[in-house]
Amino acid sequence: MIILLIVALIFGTKKLRNMGGDLGGAVKGFKKAIKDDEKAAVEKKDSDIIEGKAEKVESNDKEQQK
Repeated sequence: MIILLIVALIFGTKKLRNMGGDLGGAVKGFKKAIKDDEKAAVEKKDSDIIEGKAEKVESNDKEQQK
């Protein structure tokens, strides 16, 4: 509490309010960047999946049939 009072006297309340707003904006931007990065990673992971149907292929080679 005393430290907060000393900081308020040194910097002034207006400057502290501006610094708090800047810090809050930086944290918000950081969280948004993390969320966007995670979303892009999930989308990339989903795009790597190849969908299709597996079918059995029979060989015409006589040696394999023996």
